[in-house]
Amino acid sequence: MILKFKKLDERAIIPQRQTKLSAGVDLCACLESDVVINPSQIVKIPTKLSVEPSQEKCVLLIFARSGLAVKNGIALANSVGVVDSDYRGEICVGLINHSNEPFTVCHGMRIAQLVVMPCEFAQCVEAQDISETERGEGGFGSTGIM
Repeated sequence: MILKFKKLDERAIIPQRQTKLSAGVDLCACLESDVVINPSQIVKIPTKLSVEPSQEKCVLLIFARSGLAVKNGIALANSVGVVDSDYRGEICVGLINHSNEPFTVCHGMRIAQLVVMPCEFAQCVEAQDISETERGEGGFGSTGIM
């Protein structure tokens, strides 16, 4: 799998894997000036990159960086970002500050990680009936917590 990244700004940073076996590559902020994220605030941070995967049957998923989330309360506003394989626009990252302190994002900061996953494209059809299972309609919390 090859990910071709196009810089939309000369200052954009091509994502890199931080270790040989890292599942994702780090996305970096591409900013004119620092952005302060106040407690409970959501901001959209540009990367000034677009991407083209070499295979169509994949999805690019954007996840929080664990260090930012655990140490600073900075997470993705939408939990997981989805970049479809045919999207060619700029990749932006929605961040939310779950902490009680302002957090500053500066140019070049590694703000999220991008992971490529295979994707099946299901055909959606209407059905009059669906099969019964042991779980049935048991939803939220139906299996307990222990």
